[in-house]
Amino acid sequence: MKAESAFASAVLAAYANLPETPLRPSPTDQAVARKLFLDLVPLPLIESALLLGSLRRLLQHQGPTPLPKIRSLAYFLPIIEGLQLQPRPEGYLQYLRLKLQRLSASCSEKYVF
Repeated sequence: MKAESAFASAVLAAYANLPETPLRPSPTDQAVARKLFLDLVPLPLIESALLLGSLRRLLQHQGPTPLPKIRSLAYFLPIIEGLQLQPRPEGYLQYLRLKLQRLSASCSEKYVF
């Protein structure tokens, strides 16, 4: 159970550090993180999905009113599933990290992974 707890903590920390997510994950978010562990989803794939989902939201929204904040880790599950079906090339995770860091710096958001 120690590995499961460490895994869930890493997932939840990455989630909470994204722009537009709660600072404190909910019990439902904790259950989703534990399920990802039990399903043997690799942490780098989860991080890629979190970054990709966050970037898509930030880059596609051009309206004058802000989008509502992401309220659940479950928001990213379809992205995780998509990445499992169609893996990304080597270096993709680093690309996403850099892209979000640049975008966050220009928007002064809270993202740090």
